[in-house]
Amino acid sequence: MNLYPAIDLKDGACVRLLRGDMDKATVFNNDPGAQAGEFVQAGCHWVHIVDLNGAFAGEPVNGAAVDSILAAVDGKAQTQLGGGIRTMETVDYWLNKGITRVILGTVALRNPDFVKEACAKWPGRVAVGIDARDGYVAVEGWAETSEVTALELAKKFEDCGVAAIIFTDIDRDGAMGGPNIESTVALASEISTPVIVSGGVSSLDDLIAVKKHTSAGIDGAISGRALYDGRIDLAEAIAALA
Repeated sequence: MNLYPAIDLKDGACVRLLRGDMDKATVFNNDPGAQAGEFVQAGCHWVHIVDLNGAFAGEPVNGAAVDSILAAVDGKAQTQLGGGIRTMETVDYWLNKGITRVILGTVALRNPDFVKEACAKWPGRVAVGIDARDGYVAVEGWAETSEVTALELAKKFEDCGVAAIIFTDIDRDGAMGGPNIESTVALASEISTPVIVSGGVSSLDDLIAVKKHTSAGIDGAISGRALYDGRIDLAEAIAALA
């Protein structure tokens, strides 16, 4: 099972938010490149990157920080990037720059056909981020909750070659209360696309609990705050999930 250590970017620094609130940001590292380097050195195969300012602005904002992460990773791990990616020009830009796959979030709800076009142009390099509050999809940096359920949205992309669905339970995110495994497994069992768990992963036990459901279509888990504050030892977790 894959572990995706998270680098959430706000104003050029690595931060963690509590339940998506930009006013509740804790800065963990002012050097995103150095942080990515630490993750790679610990043996991670992926780095999960979110441009938080970009998610609110609707366009990339932390490009320089992403560049520094790519330079630090230097091909030793794969990267996925989300936040403000809403045009084909931006998709092309980052995939040509060396990002392994882009994550489409708000645009997936607003314009599902765009996701299908991106998948056709870049097979295997487009993921969809579905962020849910009480089961309903939230967009625009989680500022707005729609009337579409996570499953309804995920099913729209069943046959277009989406590499993964990243499913975040917003109420669990950054709260250190454990991931919503039940909802994630329920989603994964209804679709053929691999699903990545996000939100609330706070211990090695959480990761091992997620790993039990790989047969249901769970590809891996994203963790942020727990890695930064030492609740999860990255090298130990990678070994446990291998």
